[in-house]
Amino acid sequence: MEILTWTYILVGISFALYIGIAIWSRAGSTQEFYVAGGGVSPLANGMATAADWMSAASFISMAGIISFAGYDGSVYLMGWTGGYVLLALLLAPYLRKFGKFTVPDFVGDRYYSNTAKVVAVICALFISFTYVAGQMRGVGIVFSRYLEVPIEWGVVIGMCIVFFYAVLGGMKGITYTQVAQYCVLIFAYMVPAIFISMQLTGNPIPQLGLGGEVADGTPLLDKLDGVLAELGFAAYTSGRKSITDIFMITLALMVGTAGLPHVIVRFFTVPRVKDARLSAGYALVFIAILYTTAPAIAAFGMYNAIDSTSEKNISGLPEWISTWQKTNLISVEDKNGDGKVQYVADPVANELTIDRDIMVLASPEIAQLPNWVVGLVAAGAMAAALSTAAGLLLVISTSVSRDLFKTFKPEISEKRELRIARIAAAGAVLLAGYFGVNPPGFVAQVVAFAFGLAAASFFPVIIMGIFSSRINKEGAISGMITGLVFTIGYIIYFKFISPETNNAEYWWFGVSPEGIGSIGMILNFIVCVTISKFTPAPPQAVQDMVQEIRIPRGAGKAQDH
Repeated sequence: MEILTWTYILVGISFALYIGIAIWSRAGSTQEFYVAGGGVSPLANGMATAADWMSAASFISMAGIISFAGYDGSVYLMGWTGGYVLLALLLAPYLRKFGKFTVPDFVGDRYYSNTAKVVAVICALFISFTYVAGQMRGVGIVFSRYLEVPIEWGVVIGMCIVFFYAVLGGMKGITYTQVAQYCVLIFAYMVPAIFISMQLTGNPIPQLGLGGEVADGTPLLDKLDGVLAELGFAAYTSGRKSITDIFMITLALMVGTAGLPHVIVRFFTVPRVKDARLSAGYALVFIAILYTTAPAIAAFGMYNAIDSTSEKNISGLPEWISTWQKTNLISVEDKNGDGKVQYVADPVANELTIDRDIMVLASPEIAQLPNWVVGLVAAGAMAAALSTAAGLLLVISTSVSRDLFKTFKPEISEKRELRIARIAAAGAVLLAGYFGVNPPGFVAQVVAFAFGLAAASFFPVIIMGIFSSRINKEGAISGMITGLVFTIGYIIYFKFISPETNNAEYWWFGVSPEGIGSIGMILNFIVCVTISKFTPAPPQAVQDMVQEIRIPRGAGKAQDH
């Protein structure tokens, strides 16, 4: 069967599964809508967390970045993996013990202020909208190629699917849908990786194949270094970014992870604190399967792409080039008129432009794998993008309904609160679709901005809210605003106002927009501690509550109030 037929079959089956689960697990109360009733098993929650965590950026874009950036692309791998460990060990159990549904809920109670809660809601919305823009872009790319529609229509189709099961099922529907999505996405990621590893190195384990040898006996990475050097590129295994920028990006991704509201809320869906720790451990194992495979996918994809295109006659280019050209994500231009394709480092002479976001999706076609594998990857990419998009949309709807409306109108009924949450989710879908069509960068870059915003706004007030009883509402509010405004301003300036200066020569302290969240976080800490020092200490009841959070005893279910 043709690729398109396989894609329709596999994507259609997976979508039918997701929608069926959403109908079966339809939320009937606010507790089911927000935290799935708090009754999810640790194993299921671990799978759901992994699916929530491994977004389009992880599935589609991370290996693509590593393919083109080589060693420098590893910052995403290190930052996101290390960040999850930080979240699971340092924050999640304490937040679960606190017993609140959302980060703004925690901030509002810990800092005894509705103003602090509203600021936290604004931060959550900025983070979630920035993050979801990357997911919708990923959805558009997948549909654009495999369903042969423009990216804009691909985004619209994805919006409709997410709207259905996120708005209908809430967290209960999303949780069990994400269990299925994890199974789909990890199978779809590993199958082509195993096939290609066998093709190139004879080793069926991609992680070992990355260190293996190609047919002529040369180590794969040495061969790739040599090929890239011949084309004028830096060696694949060498770094081009400054150590400072690598450190700052990695740090922003790590601590940004710990402030991501859609991941934190997952730890409220299990019955006990012990289950939160256990589900975090399961999730780490499930996440590691994909993350340890990504570098292999990246190297295999780059090697095959160069081998199948460089110095080839334009009339004899492989079929995957022409199919991806229809999406405008690959362009070929015979600048010197010799009828051949030159893929070189010099942008003036380079005749082949490949969007880095397509590398994982195109790898099965580049390697000439069976058509069903190509269709399977499409289904996996959709699962990755839609699972995270759904979790983010739930955070947005919860922030609006619970953290805004319920704060200022506590008398509203549960039924009306649920209706407001669904309306907010619908509005969020529309806005996310706009950013999916008009993204401020490639998928992983947009997601990196979201992590930077989370690092600069949420991480300091969460970590100090748990481990310091002296930090007060004045410090928390000032710190969040400072970190958020500084980070957003820096990103907007270099990405939109003055993009021509977006290089190391003009960056402050040599830190790129992707890593500036680390500086924003430091400013947040400084402002928070300084303001708290010169303003009254929190009430004694709040200080006692902070001490209680850190006592390692189990807590009951999160209460809906």
